[in-house]
Amino acid sequence: MKREFMLGSVPVVIYGEESARVFLFVHGLHGCKEEAARFAAVAVPRGWQVLAMDLPEHGGRKDGKRLVPWDVIPELQSVLRYVGGRYATIAVHATSIGAWFSMHAFADARIEKCLFVSPLVDMPAMIRGMMAAAGVDRARLKREKEIPTDFGQTLSWDYLCFAEAHPARAFCPDTAVLYGGADTTVPRATIDRFVADNECRLTVLPGGEHWFHTEAQLAALRAFEAEALS
Repeated sequence: MKREFMLGSVPVVIYGEESARVFLFVHGLHGCKEEAARFAAVAVPRGWQVLAMDLPEHGGRKDGKRLVPWDVIPELQSVLRYVGGRYATIAVHATSIGAWFSMHAFADARIEKCLFVSPLVDMPAMIRGMMAAAGVDRARLKREKEIPTDFGQTLSWDYLCFAEAHPARAFCPDTAVLYGGADTTVPRATIDRFVADNECRLTVLPGGEHWFHTEAQLAALRAFEAEALS
């Protein structure tokens, strides 16, 4: 069963038959809500529904919102309020930057279980790395506020300040993390520190990339999800 609807201006899809349990699926950069169909094939037979939304600037979004914390986090919290009145049990499956947004949006929520795939866990370090790659120092970014780069990302002073003021923390005691051993986006030391500080369970796929997309990587992802839901 698949049902699509609008939650305000946000396109939403729900997979699965009626249930008291729901997974909120939060995609990563360049993703879309339909990616949840693959996870639903794992979760729905185990008694869960899966609800996913298109993040700003992704999928069917045409409302002018941007993929920035002050737009994304309130939307995720709105989705949380929607499911909070309809389900007894709420869990989260989030990928890459979707995990980072989730850690801020759901920090005070009662979440039963959390699965993070290639989570971005140190946004300030990532932004500073992009600044270095673009040859932009802190003083210039503060002065100009936003600076486009040759590699497609726009550096933002407000975004950097938000990230520095709001370090990422796991919000659920039952949190499992899947990480690719060849991830060039998030250093292994960064993920190890996050897992240790937040008492998460870590699964590392040797040779796995930040984006799990090959047949072998997707098989490892399915196995990780199935084990977490067992």
